[in-house]
Amino acid sequence: MLQSVKNNTVSILPGLFRERMDVNRSYLMELDSTCLLQNFYLEAGFILPGLQVIEHPESANLHWGWEAPNCQLRGHFLGHFLSAAAHYTAFDGDILLKAKLDHIVAELAKCQEENGGEWVGSIPEKYFERLARNQYIWSPQYTMHKTILGLMHAYSYAGNEQALAIIDKLADWYIRWADAMQSRNPHAVYSGEEGGMLEVWATLYELTKNEKYMTLVKHYYAPSLFRKLEEGKDALTNCHSNASVPLSHGAAKLYEITGDERWLNLVKLFFDCAVTKRGMYATGGGNAGEFWVPPFMQGQFLSDRDQEFCTIYNMVRTASYLFRFTGESKYGDYIERCLYNGFLAQQNAVTGMPAYFLPLRAGGHKKWGTRRHDFWCCHGTMVQAQCLYPELIYYEDAAADTLYINQYIPSEYHFALGNASGTIRQTTAMKAYNAQALFDEKDDGQMSRWLLKFEINAANTEGLTLALRVPSWCQGILRVQVNEEDVASPVIKDGFLYFKEGLDQAVITIFFKNLLHTEALADIPELTAILDGPIVLAGMTDKDTGIRGDMAHPESFLAPRNEHTYETYPWQQNHYSTRNQDINFELKPLYEVMDEAYTVYFTAKEDKSC
Repeated sequence: MLQSVKNNTVSILPGLFRERMDVNRSYLMELDSTCLLQNFYLEAGFILPGLQVIEHPESANLHWGWEAPNCQLRGHFLGHFLSAAAHYTAFDGDILLKAKLDHIVAELAKCQEENGGEWVGSIPEKYFERLARNQYIWSPQYTMHKTILGLMHAYSYAGNEQALAIIDKLADWYIRWADAMQSRNPHAVYSGEEGGMLEVWATLYELTKNEKYMTLVKHYYAPSLFRKLEEGKDALTNCHSNASVPLSHGAAKLYEITGDERWLNLVKLFFDCAVTKRGMYATGGGNAGEFWVPPFMQGQFLSDRDQEFCTIYNMVRTASYLFRFTGESKYGDYIERCLYNGFLAQQNAVTGMPAYFLPLRAGGHKKWGTRRHDFWCCHGTMVQAQCLYPELIYYEDAAADTLYINQYIPSEYHFALGNASGTIRQTTAMKAYNAQALFDEKDDGQMSRWLLKFEINAANTEGLTLALRVPSWCQGILRVQVNEEDVASPVIKDGFLYFKEGLDQAVITIFFKNLLHTEALADIPELTAILDGPIVLAGMTDKDTGIRGDMAHPESFLAPRNEHTYETYPWQQNHYSTRNQDINFELKPLYEVMDEAYTVYFTAKEDKSC
């Protein structure tokens, strides 16, 4: 089993992902703490500090949308905020967000005391009584899970002991409620969108070894989804996608704690059911309108409501667990696809706001959330997603003294593995102003984002192995160098490129050569998306005009668009224009699309020139 990185060991360096993290961080800082706490204050009976109502209630200094006091899901966003702030504290040493986090946790402790010493919800306890009576109520377990998870992250990532004390008291309330449901209505425990509860209780047991959390695990560890998966059934078609994915996280955490292979098998079965045996859009999503699409029927569900962001975020977490458990590169490939075409594509690069869904019909427009008036579920997962990058890049296999690099994101990692310790600094190595590289065969790749440099500053690396994922889209490694010397026969096995010697003060340069490729929809095979490596290209057109050409060789009908920039990369990346079409148009990475109309899937037309 591979190990994730520890707090304070990875820093994301300047580049595309750092920019998105910084936009996200600025948004977290601007949010008013009183507004974040508003529903907890109201539930505890406190008068909101500094509340101003001018003429109309909607003019009050409050958060609205799903955070409005009349919404049954109110308060869910604060948990996401705490989780995100804790991650910035752990990996960026962000003292300002840490201070904000500590203040919020202290205020939650006051609310808990005012509520009688246990309950610390933004919603009333009576919502759980509705679950017991089988009366409809909008996802109270989901809402409370976000609060518990945020407090747990405040403890585990930001070192806030008070947060753990709050959870400890709240857990007593949950034990009494769950115990009561065993004789009254056992189904209530598995309602209200409870999927994330299994993982959070299991993780709290892992952190504290307090048996009360294992008691809660046993209340939540037998959802019907697990039985269906083990029976070999399609457990997901037409089921709420984001309600199901967190159950795989719970199974993964139980495997991590117990070593019981049943839990690992359940996680694998879930991923196979969600991805392998279902197929997916080129972007990585497999749902439409919040529900899983039937296997290989994605074409019939092309709409403005494809790929809910919460599902992409949570599926990345599932794949990350599986990569740690198996070391299989296919999970790294899946994560990479989702990062570019979900994490980046569904975040507004300027405002940081999320797109709840990712439209994949022809002529779609991304609908961005607002800063104070929406607070969708995807609003919460987005602020968490943009600080997850440090945990997705580096992994360690202590038993084999092997350090894995799973994602190619500019970063610096401080490691200690076996007898070796030091730093790895990962950057792109393109030459800023070398336009001659466009025409010089020996410099092929010098203007590509996939020319990567790894600077290793370490001591005692004898016995250390470095394993770098070779992406599935890579059509062959053009060049591998160590200390500017070509490696004639690089060692590649099971999707990884291995280095074992001379790593003390090494500089490794790799160019992953990718070719344009297409992916057709299984049920409507004439509809095709174009990808450049893992990056889905969006046509800047409001309709499917069709594309005529050899779909097996997109370079035959696309011409690169090269331009010097003063942005993330010195040379524009992954931009093209069509050639020899009835109507030509430009294509660019889907993650660069902001407010323009765009089209991802095009009808492949017969090439009349043949």
